[in-house]
Amino acid sequence: MTLRMSIDGTPVEVAWEDNEAVEALRQLCKDQALTIEMSMYGGFEQVGSIGSALPQNDVQTTTSAGDIMLYSGDQMVVFYGSNTWAYTPLGHITDKTQSELTQLLSNGNVTVTLAF
Repeated sequence: MTLRMSIDGTPVEVAWEDNEAVEALRQLCKDQALTIEMSMYGGFEQVGSIGSALPQNDVQTTTSAGDIMLYSGDQMVVFYGSNTWAYTPLGHITDKTQSELTQLLSNGNVTVTLAF
């Protein structure tokens, strides 16, 4: 079963990583959709609490638009710009350009929904 993601109701295609954090995220969505209220941060990302801690395997990374990362074990970050920090990779949005991601993510807080 494929984990699906939407941003303010807009479905996005995600190439999910094959790691413990994503497996734990799938388990959180097993019985019901997971809704994450995201807030703009730094002019290049949206960040929101997952509601529980996931396994971390942080690596120093320079992100690009579309990257989905785990920060501090319990925060999901979705990038429409770039940043360099230590994150655990969760996935990458594959069906939107940087311009489309900026339009989707840079105009205020958004709601991300994860479901099967």
